[in-house]
Amino acid sequence: MLVLDRTAFYDTRPYSHLRVEFERRLQALQQAGDVPDPREAQITCVKTENAKLRERLDRLKQTLDELTDFHTQALARLAAQHEEIIRLREAAAGTSWVSRLPSPRTMVIGTGS
Repeated sequence: MLVLDRTAFYDTRPYSHLRVEFERRLQALQQAGDVPDPREAQITCVKTENAKLRERLDRLKQTLDELTDFHTQALARLAAQHEEIIRLREAAAGTSWVSRLPSPRTMVIGTGS
């Protein structure tokens, strides 16, 4: 669909044939007593846009629900893992066969060490 602003439609030569065709069709509709109401076209356009926005909103709500569920599950898993770590540390603290390894040395590249 070609969209032109009003100035280009009436004032430029490349589109003069479109203006002539538009005026011919409009005159034929007027003679037939079938004058298009621009408000109805605007209402239809707004209804179509509204339906699209409602569909988009529904999709976004569904996505938000899915992400909220994922967030809840992730927090539950993190809490369970944290509790397991605490339990394992407490269990390891009472045994003599568990020893801590020394922390790894870090070397910064380019320092010569």
